[in-house]
Amino acid sequence: MKRLLITGADGFVGRWMTREALAEGWHVVAAIGPGGAPPSAWLAPAEQGRVTRVDGDLTLAADRLRIAAEPVDAVVHLAAVASGADALRDPSHAMEVNLTAATGLLDALVAAGQRPQLLFVSTGEVYGGGHDGPIPETAPVRPLSPYAESKASAEAAVFEMGERLNLPVLVARAFPHTGPGQDTRFVLPAFAARIRDAGVTMRHEVPVGNLDVIRDFLDVRDVVRAYLLLIAMGTAGTAYNVSSGIGQHLATCFAELAALLGVPAVAVPDASLVRPADIPVLIGDPSRLHAATGWTPAIPFDQTLQDLVNAQAH
Repeated sequence: MKRLLITGADGFVGRWMTREALAEGWHVVAAIGPGGAPPSAWLAPAEQGRVTRVDGDLTLAADRLRIAAEPVDAVVHLAAVASGADALRDPSHAMEVNLTAATGLLDALVAAGQRPQLLFVSTGEVYGGGHDGPIPETAPVRPLSPYAESKASAEAAVFEMGERLNLPVLVARAFPHTGPGQDTRFVLPAFAARIRDAGVTMRHEVPVGNLDVIRDFLDVRDVVRAYLLLIAMGTAGTAYNVSSGIGQHLATCFAELAALLGVPAVAVPDASLVRPADIPVLIGDPSRLHAATGWTPAIPFDQTLQDLVNAQAH
């Protein structure tokens, strides 16, 4: 049975990644950071027998070596400072986790005598602004935030290491994704939680940041399926957009969530929620991913929103 190392396995995407990999017949080596939840807390008992749990802090060299000692055929590197707001508050920590820990993991794998297929998960935010339609991978990388800068720097570093050390490294530039289980540091679950609270308190004014932006939202379950397909069929040394090519206006998303929750919510601008250097339009061109793997999104956006709302109710 092939073995897949998933870093950040207990995070929002990591849990869905683990479930998808198990469903596809992998044995999962689940690397879990300090204070993370064990697989027994988020997997069904029948799934836990094909998971090896490894605890460790990827910013520590000794822990990276211990994680890398587990024999694996492939790696999906998800562990990261994934929130733009968190990265803005502490840019040096974001760079340490997103860049230094990633390159350190590659070094540790080589030191352990391993050369697995490695998928580094980046972000569509590396392209920056100035785009009106779907962005191809050939567009220049122009990060506008500490989060995007840390991911762009890591992309360059892992590609260089892959070439120099003969490691099969791929990069997935994931555009925004959401779904059941995402926490309220991210925009759509934050909207849903605030709208739900407004319905309970009967105060229908809901604070929001800038709603005049367009984002290419995907369902997390489609995203993790794309990652596994890239492990199987992607070309080393290549970046792939994981995107739908379709933009969703944030004001419309707010209205749709309010309708799903049955709350006559009124969006009220709150300056504290506005992101600096917000990108007006961020849509990815998924042509390269589709050509390589045949992947297309399978879950309609309205179902994603419904599932997100349902999950918050439990």
